[in-house]
Amino acid sequence: MAMSMLDKAAEKKDKSAWPAEIAAEFDREAKNPNPCVGSTLLSENERSRVWIIRLAPGERIGFHRHVLDYFWTSVSGGKGRQHVHDGSTVEYTYVPVHDLENLGDKEMVFMTVEYKDSANKPMQLPEGVRPQAAA
Repeated sequence: MAMSMLDKAAEKKDKSAWPAEIAAEFDREAKNPNPCVGSTLLSENERSRVWIIRLAPGERIGFHRHVLDYFWTSVSGGKGRQHVHDGSTVEYTYVPVHDLENLGDKEMVFMTVEYKDSANKPMQLPEGVRPQAAA
């Protein structure tokens, strides 16, 4: 029987103090919100953005912010850890402001699709994030 996200629970949730470098990064993100919800923007049009996250074992993507309606899927599965906006460390959920670290021994791959016609306006992406058109 397949499980939905409602059936799954975090394996571990911890409210202990974060390492100083993680807390400092979180504070920087709060002052300068990061709209890059993946490591690579694969495509974008007037309605959506499609992102991919590829994390090698032990690799981490920094804090980013979800302001648009979105869905994600785990392409590869795996075990991850997130530091989330409420100050907790969770092994494994997906929330509006968080980072993601691969705790497993295989590459972890996620796809995220954001909808630009959400209640919030899309945040401006930094220069160089959008794929360059082929010449």
